[in-house]
Amino acid sequence: MFWELMPMARNPMEFVEIRGISKRQKKPFVLTPEQYQLVVGALDDPYKPMVQVAMCLGLRVSEVLALQWADFDFDALTLKVTRAAVHGRISRVKTEYSQDELPLDASFANLLRSWRKRAPKSPEGWVFVNESTGKVYHASCIQQDYIRTAGRKAKLGRNIGWHTFRHTYRSLLDDAGAPVGVQQKLMRHAQVATTMNVYGDAQMRSKRAANSNVVRMVLPENGAMRAAG
Repeated sequence: MFWELMPMARNPMEFVEIRGISKRQKKPFVLTPEQYQLVVGALDDPYKPMVQVAMCLGLRVSEVLALQWADFDFDALTLKVTRAAVHGRISRVKTEYSQDELPLDASFANLLRSWRKRAPKSPEGWVFVNESTGKVYHASCIQQDYIRTAGRKAKLGRNIGWHTFRHTYRSLLDDAGAPVGVQQKLMRHAQVATTMNVYGDAQMRSKRAANSNVVRMVLPENGAMRAAG
């Protein structure tokens, strides 16, 4: 795959299992909408719009940092995800499933237009360009110096990172009642199992609402079920 001798159809590491190690060691942390607002409220430009893009589109940080304004179609309200930036190196996204067109919410598109007016400019049209270097940012420094600091200010009780927003995005899709197939497409996963088993976790209020729906089915109000007995 590296030498382009075969199609980049799947991440080869998906097929690798190491006994006792392959399973996820701890449950991913998922933000509530209220916690997210506290985090993003503790950030300034350019890190605030970076996190807003990550949260509102569910992009990987490598995809966020490699965005160019030409990727956006503000008339059609769509975004084409085609590239990634890792340690300042630009490449294509990791699989053919990751390369896809995503919808833009109209309100979020207005937020992006606002950022475009005040964002530093570059010949390549990067959405997020480091003014000091004229190149794309490195994710690790932003996570350590800004995102984790914002998380501590929000008093979340644990560290957060870039992937927290992608996990949260998937969880909120569940919260919003999005069908599994739609979630898979928005997350751009090759397999629906990855969407369901790896990313996100249902919010307590979603689980509570679902549970209450079942309880109301078997325990109707006004004691009708008990009366029938």
